[in-house]
Amino acid sequence: MEPTLLAGCVVAAVLILLALRVPIAYAIGACAAAGLLLFFSWRPGGDLNLLGGMRPALRLIGSNTFAFVHNYPLSMIPLFIGLGHVAYHAEITTDLYRSLRILLRKLPGGLAMASVSGCAGFSAITGSSVACAAAMGRIAVPEMLQYGYHPRLAAGSVAAGGTLGSLIPPSLLFVIYAIFTEQSVNGLFLAGVIPGLLSLVGFLLTILIWCMLKPQHAPRQQFDEVVDRAAAIRGLWPACVLFLIVVGGIYWGIFTPTEAAAVSLVVALLIGLARKKLNWSALIDSGSETVRQTAMIFMVALAAKLFTAFISLTRITPLALDWLESLDPPFYLVMIAIVVFYLVIGMFLDSIGILVLTLPFTVPIMSNYGVDLIWFGVIVIKLLEIGLITPPIGLNIFVIKSVTPRSVTLSEVFKGAAAFLTLDLLVLILLLLVPALSLWLPQSAFG
Repeated sequence: MEPTLLAGCVVAAVLILLALRVPIAYAIGACAAAGLLLFFSWRPGGDLNLLGGMRPALRLIGSNTFAFVHNYPLSMIPLFIGLGHVAYHAEITTDLYRSLRILLRKLPGGLAMASVSGCAGFSAITGSSVACAAAMGRIAVPEMLQYGYHPRLAAGSVAAGGTLGSLIPPSLLFVIYAIFTEQSVNGLFLAGVIPGLLSLVGFLLTILIWCMLKPQHAPRQQFDEVVDRAAAIRGLWPACVLFLIVVGGIYWGIFTPTEAAAVSLVVALLIGLARKKLNWSALIDSGSETVRQTAMIFMVALAAKLFTAFISLTRITPLALDWLESLDPPFYLVMIAIVVFYLVIGMFLDSIGILVLTLPFTVPIMSNYGVDLIWFGVIVIKLLEIGLITPPIGLNIFVIKSVTPRSVTLSEVFKGAAAFLTLDLLVLILLLLVPALSLWLPQSAFG
C-alpha cells in the first residue's frame, strides 16, 4: 500500500473516531498502531503479510514507548498538576481570589476583575486551563450572581479567565509542545509571560468597558463584611511566592523547570501545613487527582508519539513541503492559512488533541521558513487558548456550565465569553505582528 495513501487513511480514521467522541488517546493510539502494522505488513507492490509486519511494528512501538517514558522533562507534569491540587486544598487560590475581591471592589465590575485576576494567579500555579475554570467557577460565579451580576458577565469572565492557564507559566501545553518540538521549556515558559499578561490586561479592560456600557450588569453594592486591606494584601503572598519560584527561578537560572516544579510543590505543602489547611483527606484527594490527570495526559502524549513515528515513516511531511515549495507562497499567506486552520479545528477538538495531531505537519513548515519555533509555540498556544471558549465545543464553556447554578444557561456562558473572544483575537494579531513580545524575555534571560 502506498505510504501517502496509508497516511491519509489513518488521519481520516483518527478524525472520524474523534467525531464519534472516542477518547483521544484511544483514537490516536489505535490508529497509529494499526497504521504501523499495515506499513510494515503491506509494502508497495507486495501482498499483505500481517505476521511479517508484526515484529517490526511491535519493536518500533516498544522502543518509542521506552524512549517516551524516559523523557526527563515529562517529570514536571505530575509535579505541576500536584502543585495545583495542593494549592487548591490549602486554600491558596481561594485566598488569592478573596484578597483580589477586596482590593478591586470599588472598580466597575470589581468582582469580575477579581475573578479574572484570580484565574491568572491560579494559572500561574497550576498551568491547567480546565482546572482553573473548574475551581474559579465554583468560587467566583455564585458570588457574582449573589451580588446581582448578570449571568453572562459572571460566567463569561471566568470562562475566559480560565484560558490564561494556556499561556501563563507553568503551562502544561507548553511542556507538551516543548517535548514534541525539542524546544527549551525554559524559553517557552518565559515567552508566555508577556502574552499572558497582555491577555489579562485586555480581559480587565473588556470588563471595564462592559460595565461602563451596561452598568446594570455589575451593580455597585455595599459589601457586608468589614474591609481589612492589610489582611487582603497578606492573602496574596503565598500565590506570589509560588509564582516567583517558577518564573523568577527559571529567569534567573536558579532552577530548571522540573526543579522549580518540585520546589514549589514542597513550598505549597509547607504553607498548607503551617496554616493548618491540609489534612490527610486533602492530601489523598490531591494525590489521586494528580495520578488520574497525569495518566490521562501521558496516555495522550504516548499515543501522539506513535502517531508522529508513523507520520515520519510515511514521509508525507517531506512530500507536503516539496509541494509547498513548488507553489512558493509568501510567508504571510502560509501563516494566515495556519492560523485559520487552528481556529477552525479549535471549534471541534480539545487543546491537547489539536497539539499532538497538528505539530507533525505545521512545525516542519515553519522550520522550512526559518521561523523561531519558540515564537510559533506562543502563537499555537494562543490559538488553542481561543479554542477553549469558541463554539461549538469550547471546553471551558462546558466546564463552567457544569460547576455553576442551573440558572446560568449554556447560551449565556457562550455569549458572555464572546466579548472576551474578540479581545483574544486582537492580542493574537498583536503577537503575530510583533514577535518581540514573545521573544524578548527568553532572549534577555538566555542571550
